[in-house]
Amino acid sequence: MPDTLVKSNPDAPPLFFEAEAAGLEWLASAGGARVVRVVSVAPGSIELERVPTVRPDADAARAFGAALAVTHDAGAAAFGAPPDGWDGPLFIGRRPLPEAHEATWGEFYARDRVLPYLELAIEAGGIGRGQAPIVRQACDEIAAGVFDDDEPPSRIHGDLWNGNVLWSPQGVVLIDPAAHGGHRETDLAMLALFGCPYLDEIVDGYQGVRRLRTGWRERIPLHQLHPLAVHAASYGRGYGDALADAAARVIALADTR
Repeated sequence: MPDTLVKSNPDAPPLFFEAEAAGLEWLASAGGARVVRVVSVAPGSIELERVPTVRPDADAARAFGAALAVTHDAGAAAFGAPPDGWDGPLFIGRRPLPEAHEATWGEFYARDRVLPYLELAIEAGGIGRGQAPIVRQACDEIAAGVFDDDEPPSRIHGDLWNGNVLWSPQGVVLIDPAAHGGHRETDLAMLALFGCPYLDEIVDGYQGVRRLRTGWRERIPLHQLHPLAVHAASYGRGYGDALADAAARVIALADTR
């Protein structure tokens, strides 16, 4: 088996693979969680190291959690900021990912991570028009700063679902980022959304390096609004229903603050 893997798509958006490479290299430079090594990149293709996989285990999960905390702590220039040195577009999957340079998280998150994909989901029929107002109400609360804290921008993977977590003989390797400056809880919430193996052990390892703020578990629906909106725009009403439910939970949580 060859040591590398080439992904190619001549119909990919301009700078699509170059953005992937920039995100991988930025995450790798944090010295925390291991990411797949970029061998080469060119318009329409990227060559990566091939990562052999094994069964997940608790020790690897704890080590990954600790390493992920180090990656997050490496920081970013601002909320919504692209990888350092990258001035091209950002993507999540094949969809554009808005860039921002905000000093506070809530305004950025509502405006650039939830609402654009809500509109796409409405157009695609992925969420009912009657459900959209509750998502907008939740975004109003978020943008008003109800959930802002003193956390600086973290260096996040940005698309950290289970499929982008490879369990290798040497531990977890991350692939396919949508890397940007965000909130550390967003990566953890996405791991929870799609059922990453040994999630409790990942969190234990993470908190051995960086304690999460009190109430982080209650805020998981808040940080799942973005991936749910993205999926509702592409994969149908099941995700739209989940998005509306998460928004209702966010509004209820805001009322207690």
